[in-house]
Amino acid sequence: MNLIPWNRRNPADGDLVRFRHEMDNMFNRFFNDPWGAVIEPKFRSEGWLPAVDVSENDAEVTVRAEMPGVETKDLDINILGNTLSIAGKKEERKEQKGENYYQCERRFGSFRRSVDLPETIDADKITADAENGVVTVHVPKKPGMKPRHVDIKPSGKKVPVGA
Repeated sequence: MNLIPWNRRNPADGDLVRFRHEMDNMFNRFFNDPWGAVIEPKFRSEGWLPAVDVSENDAEVTVRAEMPGVETKDLDINILGNTLSIAGKKEERKEQKGENYYQCERRFGSFRRSVDLPETIDADKITADAENGVVTVHVPKKPGMKPRHVDIKPSGKKVPVGA
């Protein structure tokens, strides 16, 4: 649920776009689970979500997702339009045995993280690799599809401050 539709994004507005997404996500979480904002995470019953870092340079967009304990066979990475989705399932089991006790804890569930990508990507050349619990997805950009800097020329008119 986005409060205001926002269709066009300028790649040069990276920080502003990220801030907008964070605000949208905060409102979505609040309206979908209003008590989630005040209940400590260890008492919530929601699933686990991997941390995701997104970086961009002139050649590609790189998405890194931290997924310790998740097997690559349990992951599904796909792209639809300009949205990259990383989905999978995690199953964790911890057992402790003692003289007078037996403790077995299990955490499991599925997750999905989606990242909106710029329109300049080349979806046919996406690659992914995994190492030490970190999945890295490389999304190359189409050649020649770089942002162009526009110079601002002074008009010669003076505008008074506060006008």
